[in-house]
Amino acid sequence: MLPENSVLPENPEPSENRIVTPHRDAPVRHARGRVRLTPWGKIALGTVGVLAAGTLGGGTYVYQRLNGNIESAALFTGTTGDAGVQKADDQGRFPINVLVIGTDSRSSEANCKLGGACDDTASNADVQILVHLSADRTNITAMSVPRDTLTQMPGCKDPESGNSVGERYAQINGSLAYGPGCSVAAVHQLTGITIDHFVLVDFAGVIAMSDATGGVEVCVDNNVYDTYSHLKLSKGKHTLKGEAALQFVRTRHGFGDGSDLGRTYGQHAFLSAAIRALKDNGTLLNPTKLFGVADAATKALTVDSGLNSIPKLIDLAGELNKVDTDRITFATMQTTAAPTDPNRVVPAEAAEKLFSTIVEDRSLSKDKNTVSAATTTATATAAADVSRDFAVQVQNRGGQEGRAGELTDVLSEQGYAAETDPSSGDLEKRTAIHYRKPQLEQAQQLAADLKMPSSLLTLDKSADDVTLVLGEDWTSGDTYPKSTKKDREEALADSNARSAKKSQCVPVSEANTVTYNGVSMSPPEAYALAKDKKDSAP
Repeated sequence: MLPENSVLPENPEPSENRIVTPHRDAPVRHARGRVRLTPWGKIALGTVGVLAAGTLGGGTYVYQRLNGNIESAALFTGTTGDAGVQKADDQGRFPINVLVIGTDSRSSEANCKLGGACDDTASNADVQILVHLSADRTNITAMSVPRDTLTQMPGCKDPESGNSVGERYAQINGSLAYGPGCSVAAVHQLTGITIDHFVLVDFAGVIAMSDATGGVEVCVDNNVYDTYSHLKLSKGKHTLKGEAALQFVRTRHGFGDGSDLGRTYGQHAFLSAAIRALKDNGTLLNPTKLFGVADAATKALTVDSGLNSIPKLIDLAGELNKVDTDRITFATMQTTAAPTDPNRVVPAEAAEKLFSTIVEDRSLSKDKNTVSAATTTATATAAADVSRDFAVQVQNRGGQEGRAGELTDVLSEQGYAAETDPSSGDLEKRTAIHYRKPQLEQAQQLAADLKMPSSLLTLDKSADDVTLVLGEDWTSGDTYPKSTKKDREEALADSNARSAKKSQCVPVSEANTVTYNGVSMSPPEAYALAKDKKDSAP
């Protein structure tokens, strides 16, 4: 399966029942449909795919019912630009990035009852998790973007409502008011990460899917009563169903520091537990249970046009299911207090490292092989018989004086017809090799000799010769710096990273983040006083 916004190999073979990838120059397709969304997206896709795959042969009714449940909307509703263009690695494999959005919309009677504030029908994104599946399908990174993030927002126009908005500096969760495609535009503009698909779920959808799975086991490290979300749990493990599951993923005052960052802690714990539950408790092998989850999932989801059928969901689900839980890493975008509002946040400097790691398709899984096979050097796949006497232009865009000349000398000694390009230009954060299609093997050979990740190969129709553009990430040495344990630690610093495989108790806030009977106090203190309030789960 290939992502929607991708650079294709020479002669792609479109299929009516698969996710079709347009050429680099093709416009992003805008599908129309009704909008509904939460972090259940990845789980839902997996269960839909497994069930549908098992019923396509004879379960026509099941297939038609599930297919009829699916609703879609435009992938991108920004008024300028696109959602990015995905690049293949040197073996022609594409990473896939899916933006999972959870909406707090009260537009339906069910969502109004669950969310409260029924006079508020506007949609904001309570959840924004960017799920990155590596090109070699060995690892997944799921990065949360806190809803309280202030950023420069793109202009958007919702093709369904006709509502439009210009560029502005605002809170990122408000982008959903102009369709999920505007959230895609906003997250792409903030991170620079290509977004291939989105999945949207609402309040009612969380309850339906948690009930269908039979519940999700979570753990809290102290008694907690969040008087805002109404989550009330004693210290320890609990199996959450229905409204209790919704309370847990919506809780912000109960966890961490009581801010929106605390909410992401709970969501990551819940998602990790849900993934483990689906794989460990037999749900995927039980047709009755699986149908319940898939039926609930397809009713609850709104997806982009690239995922608007069961075959397309099967395609994506199959790819996601290749990754073991110990290779799934959850993290939260690093933030700092906004200069203009101490109650809001902006990306911290460390976030750029996390963004670039995802862009470069580098694994953040905690194991010996920090760099995934998709982003290791192209040595193994570079053509052994490619001559090195082809022309290579070397441009310095890294700010280090004399770097282009240094690398020109290195390449000349290796047999390349290397020349320094004296032209000036803007600084580039990342090094890249630009090439035209006929020069692919030459570009791979150059990447192999310089020990560069294949993710840094850039197809460029305007390139006359193979061109090495040196960025700020490579200012010394004859070979490209390797990703190390230190790089991983830097990318995940202050991101509350966790593996989906390991069960961890969510830290309950010890600060006065809730109010009970008009008195400010901590969630454990509120729990002790609220003896008349029933716990959310036994």
